[in-house]
Amino acid sequence: MAGQEESVRTTASYGDAEVALVTGGSRGIGYGVADALVARGHRVCITGRNEDALKEAVDTLGGPDRAMYVAGKAHDEEHRATAVERIMDTWGRIDHLVNNAGTNPVFGPIAELDLGVARKVFETNVISALGFAQLTWAAWQRDNGGAIVNIASIAGVSASPFIAAYGMSKAAMVNLTQQLAHEFAPRVRVNAIAPAVVKTKFAAALYEGREQEAAARYPMGRLGAPQDIGGAAAFLTSGEAAWITGQTLVVDGGLSLNAGVE
Repeated sequence: MAGQEESVRTTASYGDAEVALVTGGSRGIGYGVADALVARGHRVCITGRNEDALKEAVDTLGGPDRAMYVAGKAHDEEHRATAVERIMDTWGRIDHLVNNAGTNPVFGPIAELDLGVARKVFETNVISALGFAQLTWAAWQRDNGGAIVNIASIAGVSASPFIAAYGMSKAAMVNLTQQLAHEFAPRVRVNAIAPAVVKTKFAAALYEGREQEAAARYPMGRLGAPQDIGGAAAFLTSGEAAWITGQTLVVDGGLSLNAGVE
């Protein structure tokens, strides 16, 4: 991590650019969000477990003048504290938090769900998001305002057969969004995005080898792309969304339109 420490600069050298923390940002949806925010002129810190992937993502996002990374596991309390501390030391502010880090390590019926695995899913998908929100609130947002976006899932707003632990955790994310929005108002707006299947390594098991078949269920005729979620997150953290809080934006290519349709 020496390279990260060497890249620390004084806050003054970065002007007034807004700063975002995107968890799970080395690839997939998280990277799509980070890319959209950098394109809007923000500086972004991404987190994740794979340091090599994080380094590559930072380079692609524009290097240390635009992006930085902190490697670690989202459910690790020390990692969360380190990430927030490093951003404040480097750029002096955290305007936006995008809670994207998540896990889905099990596939099968809920009757056979290992409760230890369920706890792990909730620790990573929900408790980590709350932990990051508490830290960014205390470090900057309480006094200066900002926005939080939680990446939920359509699995959290309906039944999700064979990925029940994931679906339950994302339902909790939707409610966490409402709780935070109520308590953090009016200084901080908090919203969620509930995507359907997005073409990422994380979701590959849901479409790999049968993408055309999977996409046929979507009125828009395709699966999602990370840029689709990045654009939604960029909107929800922007001034154009200044009167939106506590909401869950479903971004699903029209898939939910098929509910109840034979």
